[in-house]
Amino acid sequence: MSAWQRITVVFWKEVTDNLRDRRSLFSALLSSLIGPVLMLVLIVLLGQTLYVSAREKPLVLAVTGAERAPQLMLFLEQNGVDLRLLASDPQTAVRNGLYEVVLVIPNGYQEAFSQGLPAPVQLVMDSSRQSASVSINRTQALVNAYNLQIGNMRLLARGISPTVTQPLAIQQLDVATPESKAGFFLNMMPYFIVLVVFLGGMYVIIDTTAGERERGSLEPLLINPVARWEFVVGKLMAAIPFAVLTIFITLVAFAIAFNFFPLQTYIGIHIRLSLRVLAEIFLISIPMIVLASALQMIIATFTRSFKEAQTYVAFLPLIPAIPGIGLALLPIKASMWMMLIPTFGQQLIINKLMVGEPISLSYGLVSAAATLVISLVLVFIAVRLYEQERVLFGPR
Repeated sequence: MSAWQRITVVFWKEVTDNLRDRRSLFSALLSSLIGPVLMLVLIVLLGQTLYVSAREKPLVLAVTGAERAPQLMLFLEQNGVDLRLLASDPQTAVRNGLYEVVLVIPNGYQEAFSQGLPAPVQLVMDSSRQSASVSINRTQALVNAYNLQIGNMRLLARGISPTVTQPLAIQQLDVATPESKAGFFLNMMPYFIVLVVFLGGMYVIIDTTAGERERGSLEPLLINPVARWEFVVGKLMAAIPFAVLTIFITLVAFAIAFNFFPLQTYIGIHIRLSLRVLAEIFLISIPMIVLASALQMIIATFTRSFKEAQTYVAFLPLIPAIPGIGLALLPIKASMWMMLIPTFGQQLIINKLMVGEPISLSYGLVSAAATLVISLVLVFIAVRLYEQERVLFGPR
């Protein structure tokens, strides 16, 4: 029997055992649905508040000193603003969340306005409050529009065309795609992909290492005329189908969520994920599956019991997934050296694919090669661990 045949025997033995284990199948299915379900929940809860409702509902604007600027108040009311007179401290009202933005008309407003001088106004806001961003932007736009209108009227009163102050005729050409406009949500997808990569085959790896040692079935396996490296490769290969299935189900769920769920109702943008993008993400994830399985096997081999292995390996996905959180918050420009970092390069590529930005094929090849090389190193370390007799008893 050749080495490949012996590896195949170990592979099918582990796959068959785990197919009988409903826990492994259920965990693979559950982990594959974590990302799509959480994404939909975020879109429904945040999208309706930040994108649609805030624009559709009337702008509520608290004003202090409204009697000093009657023309400005009339302008705001004509533009659908719901004015609320505020007698208390505006900073306290905003800080306590009573109002999202407060317009303050100070005492010197009337005198400066009547003399044709810049009349002071204040906008009290909390820029760190994401839910107030739409109201703040709408208020600033209305105040700027009134400012422009009064300035043009003063120029016309002096016989000067307002175009004199506008030397440039600025035209905006927005090349943003629907996917890039919804980048706040799509930027979180690489995080969920990496999370699923590490969770898909986790229980298979734990069961074939710490689980077998705890059940006492590892020693009878190792006394068979099979090289230790063949055992390691066979066990690693047994985890890959479960992880691949998990990734496949995850991408199908994302496709259903984005292509068939009425996202436009919640974020005002229609997003579609093409089969090509999903296929590219699937291929990019394969090297990460090998890396995750090898790393999990090393960690599980060092543990004393199944529960201990489950505890340590369960925290493992958080480490490579941390860059995905950064991608959701900070704009990062991809470069070739970043592709040499396992999981991080893949997350950058997935992020670019999701928002519809072009990505070089060399980036994908380099990231895959770097990840596979490091995976081979980890597999070699796992083989060396299995060549030691303490693998039968765990660390002392």
